[in-house]
Amino acid sequence: MLTEIQKKTAEAIVNIFETGSVLGDYGNVTLIAGDTGHLTFGRSQTTLGSGNLHKLLQQYCASPDARFGAALTPFLQRFANIDLSLDHEKYLHNILRASADDSSMRDIQDGFFDQTYWQPAERVATQLGITTPLGIAVVYDSKVHGSGDAIRDKTNQNNGTLAQLGERKWIAAYVQTRRDWLANHSREDLRKTVYRMHALQRLIDLDQWDLELPLVVRAHEISTATLSAAPAGCYDGPKPGSRSLALQTPLLRGLDVRLVQLGLSKLGGDVEADGVFGKGSLAAVKTYQTTHNLPATGALDIGSIAQLVG
Repeated sequence: MLTEIQKKTAEAIVNIFETGSVLGDYGNVTLIAGDTGHLTFGRSQTTLGSGNLHKLLQQYCASPDARFGAALTPFLQRFANIDLSLDHEKYLHNILRASADDSSMRDIQDGFFDQTYWQPAERVATQLGITTPLGIAVVYDSKVHGSGDAIRDKTNQNNGTLAQLGERKWIAAYVQTRRDWLANHSREDLRKTVYRMHALQRLIDLDQWDLELPLVVRAHEISTATLSAAPAGCYDGPKPGSRSLALQTPLLRGLDVRLVQLGLSKLGGDVEADGVFGKGSLAAVKTYQTTHNLPATGALDIGSIAQLVG
């Protein structure tokens, strides 16, 4: 059994692979050319194509505390139908980004990804006889990334079984086999993910089988401090209407910015709801002001913010 810190560390490694963040990017929306999963979302990047994104959002919308449940519910049937046109629904993408500010969404993602990826990975590790934290992290990465069974069989065929080699040699052989498979894959998007195996091989080379902290993975620090920090890119303030908004230095960030961006997006504005008031937000605000016969200053007073946020 892993300690809670070892589990969080293994999850952090895969979070870094998936979204470049130790705790994961709960609002991450991604589209990769050639990816059969199509629209992907969340801390561990679940996909439209697999049907898992529908399951996640269905759980969220069923929660009485879901702040964005009413906005997402009209899309649920299309997710259930794996409607690939959702790849291009910019307002939907912005709702998903904004939902990361809702602690209910973060809690549901944690539970969903634990059930969908972590627990199955633990079962596979137990069946194989893998007990080291790093070994389980390797299995977990394959459960999230896919094709673990095929790489296991290829490793057994070309190198020998875990019982024959011992866990550490078998895991090293597995990582090498998966690295070669990714590096030579016909799909460009998978070839680009070979860095995952380079990072895991580095941990093997450093003899980090217990995942003792602190660790550095792809230039990200995994430590008790980073594991207990607030998730990156999630906002719980300032409250909309508590300040005016405009382009300034440093850039304004926060919940109020995100909700204004979401309001602009709902009206058809070309803006990404990232919670940062940059030049894209400035342009969207000016377009909104021009459309509504207002002075195109690019700045929003408290009254205008209330209209956009609703």
